[in-house]
Amino acid sequence: MVKQVTEVKASEKKTTAPQTIIVDGTNMIAGRLCSHVAKLLIKGNRVSIVNSENIMLSGDRKLIIEEYRKFLEIASINNPKFGPFHPRRPDTMISRMVRGMLPKNKPSGQTALKRLRAYLGVPNELRSKKTTQFDDAKIRRPSPYYTTLGELGKMVGWNE
Repeated sequence: MVKQVTEVKASEKKTTAPQTIIVDGTNMIAGRLCSHVAKLLIKGNRVSIVNSENIMLSGDRKLIIEEYRKFLEIASINNPKFGPFHPRRPDTMISRMVRGMLPKNKPSGQTALKRLRAYLGVPNELRSKKTTQFDDAKIRRPSPYYTTLGELGKMVGWNE
């Protein structure tokens, strides 16, 4: 069996310089936002998510809170200090959701996760910079149909 070797000219390579992208999470659906962020991280960009407490979860509020409380009951048989550790803050919840969409056991996924930053509110160093939002991740119905990560965090033990 003969392998064909193809040469790629330098002009044909598609190289894009890594960028720092700031994503505003206000009124965005969590799953769709995370999938876009994961794709940007795999491409080599640095991504900062601001206003993570305003990211929305779709579905019935009572069911979402009940499911998350059941998730929090999962603990180690030996000793709880060995984990698993469950996030209660909105910024750690969203980074955990993004981690679930990355190949975290591969080196590419581990380096991609290191390029992610999530913030509560907008930090001073990012206030003057331009933020982006994804059109297909924006909520389509009125906001009472959704639950924010901030509300979920307060219901499961996050103290601001």
